[in-house]
Amino acid sequence: MAKRELNVEGVVISDDSDVFTIAEIGHNHQGDMDKAKAMFRAAKECGVSSVKLQKRDNRALYTQAMYDEPYNSENAYAPTYGAHREHLEFNEDQYKELLNYARELGLIFFSTAFDIPSADLLERVGVPCYKIASGDLKTIPLIQHVARFGKPMFISTGGGTMEDVHRMYDAVAPINDQICILQCTSGYPPPFEELNIKVIETYRNAFPDAVIGFSSHDNGIAMPLIGYMLGARVVEKHFTLNRAWKGTDQAFSLEPAGMRRVVRDLQRARVALGDGVKRAYESETKPIMKMAKKLVAARDLPAGRVLTEADITFKSPADGGLPPYAIGDFVGRTLAAPLAKDAALTYDAIGRSASVA
Repeated sequence: MAKRELNVEGVVISDDSDVFTIAEIGHNHQGDMDKAKAMFRAAKECGVSSVKLQKRDNRALYTQAMYDEPYNSENAYAPTYGAHREHLEFNEDQYKELLNYARELGLIFFSTAFDIPSADLLERVGVPCYKIASGDLKTIPLIQHVARFGKPMFISTGGGTMEDVHRMYDAVAPINDQICILQCTSGYPPPFEELNIKVIETYRNAFPDAVIGFSSHDNGIAMPLIGYMLGARVVEKHFTLNRAWKGTDQAFSLEPAGMRRVVRDLQRARVALGDGVKRAYESETKPIMKMAKKLVAARDLPAGRVLTEADITFKSPADGGLPPYAIGDFVGRTLAAPLAKDAALTYDAIGRSASVA
């Protein structure tokens, strides 16, 4: 693998590429296929690279006690936590349908695998890549199981330490080097002082062969741009159609207007950075001519006058006249012909044919 490069269904992610944007739908679809498809369409209109869900085999994932635990939240879809989670899950056939639908839209579709049965289901479905949630940063057996599929992996690191991240990387890299490490703070949303976006630089230095990204759980649109400037080339933002909908993730998710701005600004940033070579552009010609200045006579000046600084001033527009930095070429020189006030100074006026750049 080339340094810092992933290829997901032909989309290359590297330091020189546009940001790979992930619209994290999670379970904001509320277990409704029509809503999920509507969110796919809206995400496509926002210009994102991909859409992502979350897949759990709830019986395999939770202890019996947690599965049967009463769930009295205002966001509950059932009286117990396990039944609530089951309501939000799509089955294998539904995942296949969503994968085909995403491809029709020109979107990359994948999912977080929260357990080995879910990972196996996603592999049967044929997703092109995988997400590992922050909560599984230490679940090395799951991460290695997914790594053996040989597909790109986006691994979040919320709640972890550098020791945890190194442990994960050392366990995965020998099996699968198609790794993106995501800086993440697993608050929902976290306070801004805990985003610690500069960890992106830390990761770039520590893992020179890995693409680095940013899973931004804040509820604004500005932080992904900062992440990009620090070297993130993958950005994940939670996405919904209505932040007032029922669900624990809705309130901090971006609606289409916000997601559209995130994608737009990230695309603009790459182009706007340029190549670092300072140059003048054609778009500047007219504004600069209007704003810049040329050397002109400060008053009516007779032929034969020996010019002083008081005889010369600089005024706009700079429409072909000499720039103010050339004033030294005229002070102490004799005018060959009279010059009216505001007339542009030329080298012909002092009997000199040379010009300045």
